[in-house]
Amino acid sequence: MLFSVFMLALRSVRRNLLRSFLTILGIVIGVSAVLTMVTLGNGATQAIEEKITSLGTNLLMVSPGQRIGGGGGGVPQFVEADGEAIAAQIGGGAAVAPQGRASATVVANGRNWATTVVGSNNAWFETGNWQLASGRLFAADEQLSGAAVCLVGETVRRELRGGTQGQTGLGEQLRIKQFS
Repeated sequence: MLFSVFMLALRSVRRNLLRSFLTILGIVIGVSAVLTMVTLGNGATQAIEEKITSLGTNLLMVSPGQRIGGGGGGVPQFVEADGEAIAAQIGGGAAVAPQGRASATVVANGRNWATTVVGSNNAWFETGNWQLASGRLFAADEQLSGAAVCLVGETVRRELRGGTQGQTGLGEQLRIKQFS
């Protein structure tokens, strides 16, 4: 009996060969699409989790809020005293790194590169879990006086040096907007 059912099914498949082929093709495409979407979803989830984990489990970011009441003008930015107040009033904080960000064009060696400029202090490296590849952190007197000293990331270094390998560019001058 089982053999006769199998033969009947085989005969039916052979009679409707195109319909059978299209059905199998639809099933293969559907299963492949589901597997691809699940794999991409898992990969994206893992990438986001790694990014969040790299920030650290004890990171608190505070940003200026929006004004209540719809009054004119923008949101006032934090000042250095705000960062100091947060450090003094929140217990258990390992580091406080106030920062300001702006887009700017950086110029050096006859080349320019549009990038994001971040202004902060040495605590920024600790809070962001950043390591210097070469060079040094800001000196205490540079931070206090607001000296025109900067640290440059690898992409900016490569673009301003023309892809030169092995040369760090330490101690060289560059211009950010009107500041040299």
